[in-house]
Amino acid sequence: MPPRFLGGEFPDVKNKDRRAVLAEWMAEPNNPFFSRNVVNIVWEHFFGVGIVDPVDDVRISNPPSNPELLDELARRFAHDYSFDLKRLVSDIVSSSTYQRTTRANASNASDMKNFAKANVRRKRAEVMLDTVSQVLEVQNKFEGLPLGSRAVEIGDGRITNYFLETFGRASRESVCSCEVTMEPSLSQALHLLNGDTVTKNLKDGPVIKNWVKSNKSPTEVVNEIYIRTVTRTPTAEESKQILKQIEEAKANGMPIGEIYEDVFWAILNSKEFMFNH
Repeated sequence: MPPRFLGGEFPDVKNKDRRAVLAEWMAEPNNPFFSRNVVNIVWEHFFGVGIVDPVDDVRISNPPSNPELLDELARRFAHDYSFDLKRLVSDIVSSSTYQRTTRANASNASDMKNFAKANVRRKRAEVMLDTVSQVLEVQNKFEGLPLGSRAVEIGDGRITNYFLETFGRASRESVCSCEVTMEPSLSQALHLLNGDTVTKNLKDGPVIKNWVKSNKSPTEVVNEIYIRTVTRTPTAEESKQILKQIEEAKANGMPIGEIYEDVFWAILNSKEFMFNH
């Protein structure tokens, strides 16, 4: 049987490497399959739900929720951007759709297909580990990578650690995105509560030690903890409650460094820190 492209023409493969011919066709701007699938995967990465969902279930009987959106993104990616992923990502994250709140109203409470509101979702394993490390100003060491490398830079599925395994990082034994586990679990909560990633790095890291040395006020420290972790300042009520507990702990003779550790630990274990919202 002569080779033929999926739903397309018979290519000229005489005296040519058939794999090279196939690769050229796959990345051809007029190929309707490649660009649509790539933009759908990138969209799902940022929204938690694909325009075609699940992203690996591409068939006629599983149509896109918004075909016009998928077609326009695919057209831009292939023709306007020449398959430049950075420009595609810029389009998505700068859109009003990506910036919508997770708070539901009467019209969109159960509507995720049209992306009328944001989807609450846990951070991916690599992103979560890198976020904790950045917030606490500690460096990780992964096999074969220099000290301070980020988890998102790991290219080998065999390189892992307990945190990444617990939070569902893909083992990369297949190309299916279903290998990534995004569902929260009890093991994840327990590891954040008691594991070395948070508790040990809180004690050994430089952040709290520097606050104590610089004699920052409790108000300044609480504000910085919130800005570091959830990118906002605490509300008046949050600040009032936390500062009250700090004063009570100081009155009971608890070292100020340990008090800051407890506050930091509590915010790192909050839903607001663990979930994109």
